[in-house]
Amino acid sequence: MTSFAVHRNGRAATAEELAPLAFAGYAHFTAMQVRGGRIRGLDLHLERLRNASVELFGGALPDDQVRSYLRAAVAAGPADVSLTATVYSPKGEFTAAGDAAELDVLVRTGPAAAGPDGPLALSVVEHERFLPELKHVGEVAKTYLLRQAVAQGFDDAAFVDRRGRLSEATIWNLAFWDGTSVVWPTAEVLGGITMGILRRQLDRLGVPQRVQEVTLTGLPALAGAVVMNSWTPGVAVSRIGSVSLPDAPSFLELLHRAYQAEPLTAP
Repeated sequence: MTSFAVHRNGRAATAEELAPLAFAGYAHFTAMQVRGGRIRGLDLHLERLRNASVELFGGALPDDQVRSYLRAAVAAGPADVSLTATVYSPKGEFTAAGDAAELDVLVRTGPAAAGPDGPLALSVVEHERFLPELKHVGEVAKTYLLRQAVAQGFDDAAFVDRRGRLSEATIWNLAFWDGTSVVWPTAEVLGGITMGILRRQLDRLGVPQRVQEVTLTGLPALAGAVVMNSWTPGVAVSRIGSVSLPDAPSFLELLHRAYQAEPLTAP
């Protein structure tokens, strides 16, 4: 039987260590796909964890320490896995302060994932996440809004902010195509790691990119849309709300090619 890792600070976690975390909600994390024991955008994952720890806990663990925990989990399972690294304080929730020097890291691995085939139809919901720049836990709205969307006949939900700007989807970043340039929506969003990988690789490929406000009324002027996350650099979106979007196979091919250009790095 294939085994996967559940590690606390680089060692197999015990039930006693995991029990207090069952429904804990003050923590942040990053999620990645490991292929052949290596990771794309490792520097971006480490930066995400470092910055979020400073914001939530006032300090961060050294990158080398975090990398050692990732190595231990990767070594304990198959060469291809999904991996989630969560940083939290053992002092738990509802305390006035936590000591950054006492931060713990929970690393879990599971079956490798590639995301849905698409194309996807997204409902439109007005929603703004708290601390949107952080990938934090305890966001009940994401699952609730996903389930509401599916009940309405959609595949998932996209968010608009109070100004009517499209921002992101439940667990996805959004990207658009105008026929020559990649368009990233201007709004308060989580800057995804896959998004960061694509932006730097598209720059290296010389592909034009721009950031602009994207609204429902502006969608008909665009030539395609995708969602992306740690599973995949692009799944086609065929509809957002009542607005249909054209197929853009060249856009999808471009994003996947840019993603594959990102080197894999061992932790």
